[in-house]
Amino acid sequence: MVKIMKYILAPDSFKDSMSAREVCQAMEKGIRKADPNSEIIAVPMADGGEGTTAALVDSQNGHYITEEVFDPLNNKVTATYGLINNEKTAIIEMAASSGLTFLTKKERNPDNIKIANTYGVGQLINSALKKGVNKIIIGLGGSATNDGGAGMAQALGVKFFDKNQQLISHHLGGGDLDKIASLDLSKINPALKQVEFIIASDVTNPLIGPTGASFTFGKQKGADKVTQELLDQNLAHYAQIIKKETNKDIALLPGAGAAGGLGAGLLSFTNAQLIPGVQVVAKESHLEDKIKNADIVFTGEGGTDFQTKYGKTPFGVAQISKKYQIPVISLAGTLGKGIEQLYSYGFTAFFSIIDRPCSLEEALINGPENVSRTCENIVRLLLQK
Repeated sequence: MVKIMKYILAPDSFKDSMSAREVCQAMEKGIRKADPNSEIIAVPMADGGEGTTAALVDSQNGHYITEEVFDPLNNKVTATYGLINNEKTAIIEMAASSGLTFLTKKERNPDNIKIANTYGVGQLINSALKKGVNKIIIGLGGSATNDGGAGMAQALGVKFFDKNQQLISHHLGGGDLDKIASLDLSKINPALKQVEFIIASDVTNPLIGPTGASFTFGKQKGADKVTQELLDQNLAHYAQIIKKETNKDIALLPGAGAAGGLGAGLLSFTNAQLIPGVQVVAKESHLEDKIKNADIVFTGEGGTDFQTKYGKTPFGVAQISKKYQIPVISLAGTLGKGIEQLYSYGFTAFFSIIDRPCSLEEALINGPENVSRTCENIVRLLLQK
């Protein structure tokens, strides 16, 4: 009797080329050419950043909700989030409303980063609360903001006051945090108390200091050195106000600096706990149960190097597979320095999907074809007796 091979496909997206779901489809196409009778289970993955909502909605047969919200610079935009688990779990990517993709390169400047805010994130949370969810997962990758989550807090009902006890009514950006003298939590959305909050992020940076939100991530959002110092000082002041008013000391908490300090805001104003993103996605998609009895696992990402071991999707997949001694094949567009460090973490082999010299544009366009061909060849080799 011929054994039917069981393959688990658990890749991340290949940025600018394929979503995680499309990578799964390309993998399956190649595997079926070499092993048409195989059992294939696709589990699109993500690590808390871009693609987390799509990965979970796709793997759980969920659906999307669309809302009109404010973007980082207070323009009205359309944003989506996902619902899974019989509409009881919401998946919100902060980048869907407050991401860097909303800003052109010219708009990523010192003036705009001072006003960029997370009010839209709070609006999406409010929308999810109205749907009656009991869990909210928030992915913190790709932010354009440095407001410590103050904008989000305002949308949720937190009131901030200046030194004259006047309500600060505009959406607070990182440049305004020094104006806060006190806050009032009495009008915060009461439904927050009934909901489990999970922050899906691999960032362990504190809110302030040399490795904090402003100095680590501010430059890519448009801050020069002077602005980085100003934003860091403002976040320190903000943290002092939060500590005084809520007795929560979030200034140096690991992960508080994620997404321009949105991590700090969530830890301050909700009952959130921070968990590595790939672990969150793996749990919600029941990846471990699917891997247990597999013969081989395929994973992958756009580029793999030694940094993959710091919580990237293939690393999380390999860790689970190692537990059950399942071989793991990892694909990538590019293989960088230090991948030999990864073999001891559960990886069996790494393959680049690029078969010849080509431009980046060509590589991105041909991604699905290259993934399929690579998987077909790997499986043909594996099946040889």
